[in-house]
Amino acid sequence: MSEERAKQAKLATQATKRSNRVRLNDLADVHERCAGIDVHKGSVTVCVSTGGGEGELREYPTTSGGLRELRQWLAESAVTHVVMESTGVYWQPVWQILEDERYRLLLANARHVRNMPGRKTDGEDAAWLATLLRKGLIRGSFVPPAEVRALRDLCRTRATLVTERATVSQRVEKVPEQANVKLDTVVTDVMGVSSRRMIEELLAGQTDRERMAELAIGALRNKIPQLIEALDGHVLPHQRTMLQSLLRQFDFLSREIEGLEKAIEEYARPFAREIALLDEVPGIDLIAASTLIGEIGIDMSCFPTPEEFCRWSTMAPGNNESGGKKKSGSIGQGNTWLRRIMTQIAWAATRTKGSYFSAQFVRLLRRGSQKALVAVAHSILRAIWHMLSRKAPYRELGADYFQRRDYERIIQSHVRKLEALGLKVQILSAA
Repeated sequence: MSEERAKQAKLATQATKRSNRVRLNDLADVHERCAGIDVHKGSVTVCVSTGGGEGELREYPTTSGGLRELRQWLAESAVTHVVMESTGVYWQPVWQILEDERYRLLLANARHVRNMPGRKTDGEDAAWLATLLRKGLIRGSFVPPAEVRALRDLCRTRATLVTERATVSQRVEKVPEQANVKLDTVVTDVMGVSSRRMIEELLAGQTDRERMAELAIGALRNKIPQLIEALDGHVLPHQRTMLQSLLRQFDFLSREIEGLEKAIEEYARPFAREIALLDEVPGIDLIAASTLIGEIGIDMSCFPTPEEFCRWSTMAPGNNESGGKKKSGSIGQGNTWLRRIMTQIAWAATRTKGSYFSAQFVRLLRRGSQKALVAVAHSILRAIWHMLSRKAPYRELGADYFQRRDYERIIQSHVRKLEALGLKVQILSAA
């Protein structure tokens, strides 16, 4: 009996797939001449679809010559709209070759354009993309202009090197710890000026702890007795070799980061006005502003509303409700680079005294630090959308914004609490 039910369910599923295909073909054409491109590392499969439902398949290598031949064929076929899936980095050279005013290029999220089971071939995938595009069922992903993408690549490379340098710094902390040198228990940054001098003295064979502790500068001089005690260790020859290698790596990465920051400054000059606007927001400096421009661009017309902009960035509360029941409120997956920089900006903004964002963070902290941080990042993104849309400067609402907004509600709350204690309250305005 169970086998019969399984067979009926399978037939029903197949019938549903066929009916879905029929309904899709019955939809009116939105675009007459479209092309769908299935992108791979070594080749691309292209389907040019016309309004009559006919399609022609061709395959081209992903070399520059092959992609130029593809561009020429699309021009000869009078194609007006082209779509491809976002597959790793393989779509980027194809996009750069086809980036032309004659074509309306769309980059599709692979999760949104999955083909039906049983139809998984390169030709079928390309034809499916072309069909969806011809029916107007594909919404392209956000792809900024070439100059913004160049700035994005530089900022992402810098962020990667900063992460690698932080990893090297953590390794530098571990080697003295193995030698029982407890420097990291006294200093905040092992790679700071004072601690770096002490480590170099250790590598040079210095054993006078008092002399090494005297290398401390600034507020660290108040901890000279603790430094003398922390420097009482024994560094073995192989540990010296490891430390020397790690310090060279740290210095190399620092030089590379400095060079990238100069290049970022050069590529960010066309966006000087927008960067100056963003620099006024608490938590945003010049590097953070350049990184934001590289990720979101300066044209907010792609996002009709700030809510849509925040949803695209996945820095907005999740909306998942069915049957009157609210399910997971996860913000979902999105641009990890944008989320990373927005998290850093939000943390910095919450530590800016007298700012609206610090007050908002404290107000929402009872919900959890992560949720409060996402809420602050969401508010910053809304402000950024308005600033870039209107080219307007940032307006600080102040740390007392919520008190001013909720003035009457706060009074009534205190009155109710006093009356609950058996007191009679009369409200009089202060002179």
